[in-house]
Amino acid sequence: MTTRYRVEYALKTHRRDQLIEWIKGLLAVPFILHSQPTAVFEPRNESVEQMATAAQRRYAEIMRDVEEMVNDHINHQKSGTQDRSKLKLIVPTVANFFTPLALHDAFIWQDQRRCISRRRFVPPSFNDIRLVLNTAQVMSLVRAGPLELVTFDGDVTLYDDGQCLTPDNTAIPRILRLMQGGTKIGIVTAAGYTEARRYYERLYGLLDALHASELPTSIKQNLVVLGGESNFCFKFSGDSPDLLKWVPRKEWLLDEMLLWTEEDITELLDVAEAALRETIRNMRMEAILVRKERAVGIVPARGQKFCRETLEETVLIVQKILEMSPVGRRLPFCAFNGGNDVFVDIGDKSWGVLACQRFFGGIEGGKTLHVGDQFLSAGANDFKARLACTTAWIASPAETVQLLDEIAELEEMQQRKTR
Repeated sequence: MTTRYRVEYALKTHRRDQLIEWIKGLLAVPFILHSQPTAVFEPRNESVEQMATAAQRRYAEIMRDVEEMVNDHINHQKSGTQDRSKLKLIVPTVANFFTPLALHDAFIWQDQRRCISRRRFVPPSFNDIRLVLNTAQVMSLVRAGPLELVTFDGDVTLYDDGQCLTPDNTAIPRILRLMQGGTKIGIVTAAGYTEARRYYERLYGLLDALHASELPTSIKQNLVVLGGESNFCFKFSGDSPDLLKWVPRKEWLLDEMLLWTEEDITELLDVAEAALRETIRNMRMEAILVRKERAVGIVPARGQKFCRETLEETVLIVQKILEMSPVGRRLPFCAFNGGNDVFVDIGDKSWGVLACQRFFGGIEGGKTLHVGDQFLSAGANDFKARLACTTAWIASPAETVQLLDEIAELEEMQQRKTR
């Protein structure tokens, strides 16, 4: 049963995505008008089919209208007046789009799989719309083709939280298929290790499979790992014992990142550390503070587990303190909830994705897809990737596999059309 507290907590701004919530509100009207809950008592099935047909038509029409509003927003982007677009006025938090969104076709695609239009009691949900948006983005990328770069988060995206990418992971053959088709791969993770061995321990299933594959060496080298959000870069190397080789910063750092001084980095981490220590004390947390080269955070003491509210409180406090500090205005950072820890990293995933794009010769945001699980506005480290490229918001490694299968199916359909 949903408690009043849980409802009110879920309505907090940092827990919502305004675009998805707005679309969900639009679809609620045809659900109320066209769903027929009484049909469950009727012996004949014609009314169910009529209801589903009418509901699908109205849902799809609304998604077409939203699709046109996205196109209008893109036109405003091109003229530098995106703040005046109708979509921006309705959904103030909406960001720039790198491609159109095939929302009408994507809804039909997902409706065939999730039976959204056939529901009588459950209206289109947050997850329904999230998956429609993912499919719409993938459809647009494939139709404009080719998809040149796909970047992945690690935990909860490629493997379960705190686990590793093991050889039996079903995403591995799908990633290799992408690489065989010419798509570059980047693993953009918050894990901030300075040694290739540590990344190998987390990704060994994929790295071993790539090494054992019959793909040409030139294609195998199209895999990079960006660690600490945007601080450490390694590329695949079959000659290395850990199958990864350190990439010197001069080969992948953006010009803006060269302006990040060591003094500012130390100062920001000092401010974050002080804020974390104060929060540990005020919230009476049994936590251990961890300081790294480009990050600082807290992990639970042995046998302990932080509750969700404490984690989010910690993120919001540290983020606000850093935003108000002079160094926080000079230097980009990411404060995020890792599920049972909180960390502050120098830079964020937008810089990590941009670095991957530069490393592979300057790939555009409209030819790049970032796949991740954390896209809420606060405490989520995939959120900033929206500044660098198109994105897909997934909720589990299984959804990542489904998304990769969608890409393969849509690419095959596109190839048949062009023959």
